[in-house]
Amino acid sequence: MPNEPVMHKKHIARLERERQQSRIILYSFIFIVVAVIGLIGYALIDQTYLQLKRPVAKIGETKISVENFQARARLYRQQLLGQYNIYFQYQQFGLDVQSQLDQINNLLNSPEEIGQTVLDQMVNEELVRQEAAKRGIIVSAQQVEESIQAQFNYFPNGSPTPTVTPTENPLLSMPSATPSLTPEVPATATTAPTLEETPAAEATAAPSATATLAPTATETPNATPTLSATFTPSPTATPYTLEGYQKSYKDANDSLAKLGFKYDVYQNLFEMQLLQEELTKIIAADAKPTEEQVHARHILVNDEALAKEIITRLQNGENFGLLAAQYSSDASNAAKGGDLGWFGKGAMVPEFEAAAFDLKEPGDFTAAPVQTQFGYHIIQLIERGYSPEQLKAAQDQAFSDWLAQAKIDYAVETYDIWREHVPTEPSFESMATEAAQSQLTSIAEEKNATATPEK
Repeated sequence: MPNEPVMHKKHIARLERERQQSRIILYSFIFIVVAVIGLIGYALIDQTYLQLKRPVAKIGETKISVENFQARARLYRQQLLGQYNIYFQYQQFGLDVQSQLDQINNLLNSPEEIGQTVLDQMVNEELVRQEAAKRGIIVSAQQVEESIQAQFNYFPNGSPTPTVTPTENPLLSMPSATPSLTPEVPATATTAPTLEETPAAEATAAPSATATLAPTATETPNATPTLSATFTPSPTATPYTLEGYQKSYKDANDSLAKLGFKYDVYQNLFEMQLLQEELTKIIAADAKPTEEQVHARHILVNDEALAKEIITRLQNGENFGLLAAQYSSDASNAAKGGDLGWFGKGAMVPEFEAAAFDLKEPGDFTAAPVQTQFGYHIIQLIERGYSPEQLKAAQDQAFSDWLAQAKIDYAVETYDIWREHVPTEPSFESMATEAAQSQLTSIAEEKNATATPEK
């Protein structure tokens, strides 16, 4: 039996050192692997969870998270895309809406502007919510549900009769003129009510007492959302059945869930709209315009003798509106009984303005023809005071002033982190892709439904 090698102490010590070095290398490798995995895991958690929970703004003790901010920004982008689609269809009817299309396109290409708009909106909403709670303002679940149902064109108690015109003023009673038509928007168009403005077709009016006014400009979309319905998506009209409404409501919420919402969007937004309406009534209760206006109508003729004859007929009780339709040369309003709407100082030529503001009581008309550069006018006062537009502007200003002060009172803070998290989707490309995929799915489902099973 051969002699076994004798392990000297020196050899044993060296082997032990080698084993220790191997263990150190192994432990170091394991530590590095674990550290790398940990860093990757933390980065993923930070990206998918922690970052999304960070606040972009703080109102009192309430925080607005990146996650909710991004969902609202995506919804805003989707509304802009829907509005672009509407204007594009108007353009196919020959209307000049290129400026509106360019404005929306520029906004879609400006993530920072979209982000700032959405952030301001969400801060304003939270201020309204907290102030409403402070004042004891509440809206019932029934009110919210009825608002949502109306938005979906579902009326369980019957479809409401549409109101074409405001309550008729007896001074304006006369046969109605045929309303001007606007091109129909195909049912496939996605609408957004707060952002949608009907483009105004330009028209050349005959010279009238309003000739000193600047021409009405074509309306442009309101890029800045408001609390009222700015972010409220507009669903497609549904059949007047409970099942149809429930299905459309579910489909709409499922669609919005794809944008990142974790809650019932419609409930939240319509509740907010109702709270703002109630709060505005209180805040703007005493808001009044600074300048009184008059609402008047006129008959314009080229002959003074004819004007005097018309005044005599009015004094004998004939209808002002019918006489305006028959004799007035102001084609822009003759068919409306000569109605000029509301106007203030500086809107009309001086002679006309002075005569109109001299009339005191509704129904009064000028006792003598009023001569201007356009001819001879007979003017009748319909009402004086503040126009609905004036009152709305004063109320909006009062509410805006309250919001500015509320941001101080509630110690509103915003954090620049939002600038890093403004989404750029949905976009024209993603919506086109989604539409194509949806169409392919529909075609496949139709084929499967109609296919004859093999025997």
